[in-house]
Amino acid sequence: MDDRKLLETVMDIVGRENCLDDCAVLPCGDRFMVATTDMLHRTTDFVPGMTDWQAGWMSAAVTLSDIASMGAAPKYVLIAVGLDDWRSLSGVMQGAKDCCTRFGAAIIGGDIDRHDELTVVTTGLGLVDKDHLVRRTGARPGDLVCITGTPGQAQARLDGYPQYEKALFEPQPRVDEGQILGRAGVSAMMDDSDGIALSLYDLMSVNPCGFSIDSSRLPLPAAIPADQARELALYGGGDYELIFTIAPGRFPVQGVAATVIGTAVPEKAVMADGKPLEKRGYQHHWK
Repeated sequence: MDDRKLLETVMDIVGRENCLDDCAVLPCGDRFMVATTDMLHRTTDFVPGMTDWQAGWMSAAVTLSDIASMGAAPKYVLIAVGLDDWRSLSGVMQGAKDCCTRFGAAIIGGDIDRHDELTVVTTGLGLVDKDHLVRRTGARPGDLVCITGTPGQAQARLDGYPQYEKALFEPQPRVDEGQILGRAGVSAMMDDSDGIALSLYDLMSVNPCGFSIDSSRLPLPAAIPADQARELALYGGGDYELIFTIAPGRFPVQGVAATVIGTAVPEKAVMADGKPLEKRGYQHHWK
């Protein structure tokens, strides 16, 4: 059992339409408010060697990334910290605050509790003009498939390449890029925190089209054998780049460093180099 399968249970209870995007969308005057929440744990998310400050930074960053993927500007974050060691609190809170300050948000409340392991829950709120909201839905055949930055770097650190430690320990949500892309009229977008392959399958699940990518176009982590680097880029988790679709005439987008890696196609399939792309990446599993 994996988290995407379990999401079907949630959809059956709260409605599929409430589970399709990285954030919930709420009317807010002449704009939309977007809302999202994330839960991170020591055993599944905080890698050995991370400081408390980095755990706090990461906790805020993953939530701000969800807001960015909707084309929105982050405004507020609530943070709940479950502590196995009370001495971790100061570092966690400072890291979360520093991340929020860096990307234009403020921590406005939360909770403290005792847990068997360090657990951090972050809830983020953002705002976006109604004309600039981006959802996962909206991709059309003929659109370009693009990715910001260089995917695979966080997983490279997990696989033994220490030069990529900052990518894993201190992820940088693409907040500015998300807003620029929203204003540029991208057709669909999400972050690729579970890997490009799973992200493409997630996009296909809510769009009337599939996707075909050319793996030779992928920007790859440097100083890693090419085949391994390509594997990391396609399936590695822990990146917080934006994967988006856009009409060819709208690309490139000034102010956003992004690479075209493929196109949206009429067939409901995810292909790489003319073959089906394996559906795998970062997921939580239960027996």
